[in-house]
Amino acid sequence: MRKATKVIGIIGLIMFSFVLLFAILGPQFIPYDAYKQTGPSFAAPSSEHWLGTNDMGQDILAELAVGARTSLFIGIVTAVLATAIGGIIGVLSGYIGGWFETVVMRFIDVVLTLPFLPLMIVVAVYLGPGVFTQVFVITLVMWAGKARQIRAQTLSIKTAGPVLAAKTMGAGNFYIFKKHILPGVFPLFIPQFVGAVNAAILLESSLSFLGMSDPTMKSWGSILYYANSRSAFLTEAWMWWIIPPGICIVLVVLAFSFMGYYLEEKVNPRLGDYVAAKKRPKKQLVQNDVLVHQQIALDVENLTVQFPKNGAYSTVVSDVSFQVKTGEVIGIVGESGSGKTTVASAIIQQLKSSAHVPNGSIYFEGKDLQLFSDEEIRNVRGQQIGYIAQAAMNALNPVVSVEKQLKEAILAHQKMSVKEINRRIDEVLIQVGLDPKWRSAFSHELSGGMRQRVIIAMALINKPKFVIADEPTTGLDVIVQVEILQLLAKLQKELNLSMIFISHDLPAVLSITDHLIIMKYGHIVDGGPSIELAENSTHPYTRRLIDAIPLLKQKIKPKEVEYEYASQS
Repeated sequence: MRKATKVIGIIGLIMFSFVLLFAILGPQFIPYDAYKQTGPSFAAPSSEHWLGTNDMGQDILAELAVGARTSLFIGIVTAVLATAIGGIIGVLSGYIGGWFETVVMRFIDVVLTLPFLPLMIVVAVYLGPGVFTQVFVITLVMWAGKARQIRAQTLSIKTAGPVLAAKTMGAGNFYIFKKHILPGVFPLFIPQFVGAVNAAILLESSLSFLGMSDPTMKSWGSILYYANSRSAFLTEAWMWWIIPPGICIVLVVLAFSFMGYYLEEKVNPRLGDYVAAKKRPKKQLVQNDVLVHQQIALDVENLTVQFPKNGAYSTVVSDVSFQVKTGEVIGIVGESGSGKTTVASAIIQQLKSSAHVPNGSIYFEGKDLQLFSDEEIRNVRGQQIGYIAQAAMNALNPVVSVEKQLKEAILAHQKMSVKEINRRIDEVLIQVGLDPKWRSAFSHELSGGMRQRVIIAMALINKPKFVIADEPTTGLDVIVQVEILQLLAKLQKELNLSMIFISHDLPAVLSITDHLIIMKYGHIVDGGPSIELAENSTHPYTRRLIDAIPLLKQKIKPKEVEYEYASQS
């Protein structure tokens, strides 16, 4: 945290502490009753009356102390209620979605269109003046705007990389809501609460100034109201009757603003078209014994994926078929937009809810994944099929340590003791080439290569036998790319992993794969053993990819590619 932020936070805390102590202790130490005449009318400030008296001879300092209790009570209680109501409704509408979100948002739209000042006046007049009337009216005015803002943040977090990564690991809805949505939304509650306190105190002052406060109770707003209604501006009394409560209001507003600025940065170091997910119905699973007998780890048959566009469906993956044998590495190569990642998402059943799969089947260990229920597919993700996501910085939660994220991946599927969890975390970090000391680090403290190793560790933490590596070298420099490729090749051999390696980098794919699939515009246009395809393919698109490699000589060996670059003079 920046030093300036700490200083601002401390200043805000000091200011608020001063006002709070004044409200709590002031009436005890000020030797005057705020409701009784204790001096002459319109007495100027003196050693006896530090802030003078009003038109009724009441001590203004005593009024400020008593009024502070009322104003702070209304401001804080109203802010808590408005933030809590708006926050709960906003989070639930954003996370649940569907008809619930539609109904809630239309109601909020109606509330926001109502003119707040006439509304406050009408409600206050109907209910009668009083503190609780003010709390009710101000809460009624403020909660809707906060609900809308928090709902927007919820939608943003729900579709962010960390949440998608958690789903990939097999995390359930309640777990995601508890561990990702709420922590992600909570930082927004702080500025919302701070803004609500400030607005509530100002609105209380406005209502009191309009004469809608309880006449039997003192508040900063009521002091201003009586000062105005009793012609304080016509005398010199306005200087000690109006300015002090105004200063108190400004002081509290600034105090909460400063504290909110500090707390927002404290809890949120990063200062992350939604469609509700459909529940997967449970269906009868039938095992394909032929695939099991042939040791086919994954069998994709005639997969077609479509997305809605302009009132119709646009096909992004068309009639894709391939098999991955146990212990085999298949590479999928193609330019951006060719459908590579869509195929990977279809395999782990994590396509966007708007996706339409008109035909095709995906058999994993002889069972069609598309027939799995939500709970069954959750048990597959992260436990049986590991997923190495592209863009590690986006996949890792920036406010959660590496250790906690690896722990999340374990506890999503297994019940283990703390000792066993720690042992497994250390084991997998060493396995991917990271010192266990980095387990307590956050993603922003790691280099690009280290973050990618953490992602690999998360994919392997539950010891899956099948791994999908989706652009694992994206955004890394050449040396780090080579290190990651060597690491994946090493782990694949040691653990006998079946693997799909997705990339647009043909040399990288050739270095690690047994077979190769070339995709373009959602179709498989070429395929075969990696080395044979690189050397002998006559397909124009494949040749273009090969010819685009800036090499003069190329020696290709099984699962190994060596390049001799021409020296430039």
